[in-house]
Amino acid sequence: MICPKCGTEQKEENPECRHCGVIFAKLTPEDFSPAPPEIEMKSADAPRDAEWTNTIKDYLLGPKQEENPFFWMGRILAYLIILIWGWKFITTPVAGDYFAQTFLHGVNLVFHEAGHVIFSFFGNFIGVFGGTLGQIVMPLICLGTFLFYRNPFAAAVALWWTGQSFMDIAPYINDARALQLPLLGGNIGSDNPDFHDWHHLLRDMGLLQYDHSLAVFSNHTGVLLMFLSFLWGGYLLYRQYKSINLGKVSN
Repeated sequence: MICPKCGTEQKEENPECRHCGVIFAKLTPEDFSPAPPEIEMKSADAPRDAEWTNTIKDYLLGPKQEENPFFWMGRILAYLIILIWGWKFITTPVAGDYFAQTFLHGVNLVFHEAGHVIFSFFGNFIGVFGGTLGQIVMPLICLGTFLFYRNPFAAAVALWWTGQSFMDIAPYINDARALQLPLLGGNIGSDNPDFHDWHHLLRDMGLLQYDHSLAVFSNHTGVLLMFLSFLWGGYLLYRQYKSINLGKVSN
């Protein structure tokens, strides 16, 4: 049965529309005339739209299931680590040297250098920019993989890593004119400006004077992504808390 008022499909025995609430017994026979094509189309598309919504929700929030309390407490610990550590990154100035002192900078550096090699096949400019792309794309690949396998909390951590990577790049961009940061190999940028990715890139584009502004933009992008990861991860933990199976503790 199709509601003549809103076009929602429902069971024949329903006394009123489950969507708009109209009482069918009070309608006249004229009200039950064939629905306009646009209403019929809306009714046909409704299940499809609901299916897409449920699929996206399933990817972002995960399937509803009983949660093992030990696994949940492990996620709580991981969340506290990225929350506290992330706050340290957020409150560090762009020109600060804390980013380069963390072990995560070394992890990012591996993918940074790999990006130079991989993207060098697309020309010199993209090859130079490939270092930055490499350390941004890798956490995004992890994020997509975790979403594909319905592990949204791990995806939220990968989003945090993506934000941290944007923040890790900011001091490098900020140094494009000063050329004082140490580069791979022990030299500083002023020893050979062509080895400094962002001096090379901004110089070739004629945008060298915007190095500080671009660094702030990269840093703020990272901060935004981190806050989104905090909200996403926190909501997931709250949602999972309501599904904890305490019986697994006694077992």
